[in-house]
Amino acid sequence: MTERHARALSAESAGDAPGRSRLDGRRILVVGGGQRVVDPVTDPVGNGRAMSLLFAREGAHVVVADRDVLSAEQTVAMITAAGGLAHAIQADISREDDVQAMVEEARVALGGLDGLMLNVGIGVGDLNLEGTRVPDWDTTMAVNLRGPMLCCREALPVLDDGAAVVFVSSIAGLQAGSRLVAYDASKAGLAGLMRHVALEGSRRGIRANTVVPGLVDTPLGRAASGGRPSRDRTRIPFGRMATGWEVAYAALFFMSDESVYITAQTLAVDSGLSGI
Repeated sequence: MTERHARALSAESAGDAPGRSRLDGRRILVVGGGQRVVDPVTDPVGNGRAMSLLFAREGAHVVVADRDVLSAEQTVAMITAAGGLAHAIQADISREDDVQAMVEEARVALGGLDGLMLNVGIGVGDLNLEGTRVPDWDTTMAVNLRGPMLCCREALPVLDDGAAVVFVSSIAGLQAGSRLVAYDASKAGLAGLMRHVALEGSRRGIRANTVVPGLVDTPLGRAASGGRPSRDRTRIPFGRMATGWEVAYAALFFMSDESVYITAQTLAVDSGLSGI
């Protein structure tokens, strides 16, 4: 059998590439831009934090929203230390009032909105159907599917014409794998929500697309591996998990005008795991 070699890290993979002014002047709300802490010494960057940092590096003014406001503020501090512009908001998107207040505060802080990045997702409860309890199902759906719907419902009327909405889903929405039934179902449901947002937004040139990460080496990913060790034994075509930066660059493409004629589409960032 041919030995499997890990795909080498590029400067983009490691988060070391310089900004290229791909989002100059843009005003973007990143929902889920904080980061869970598993080990503060060894934690890699998470998807939401990488997106927030990258968007700012590319010239955007960013509002970082998160249920954990201290984590959002840490992301903002990293952005401002690098010379970027950012503002933190505390919001729990499972709460309708929080979503309404978040969108309005972001619009005022930025002087408008032309980008909405939805990086949210929880997985709670026990495995398989027999372990699925109604409260866990409802909690998961409230955050993973109803929350993004509320964000889009509130943001769409105030987004500038030509704005971009980007969802973060999971390959668990394409194929069964997490064994958390509500998580898989909620991530699959995002596809329908995204297509509807794309339909409504098309009247004003607003695009909606989805990034679908595979296995990613993030603090949340490491926590998931702790509960399901088989995750780390998955044979990945490129021989390693993705980095949060690699997911962020896919989101950057959809957020930028480089994808100006692309809407209602899904991009898997999984080294082919869902297709090979």
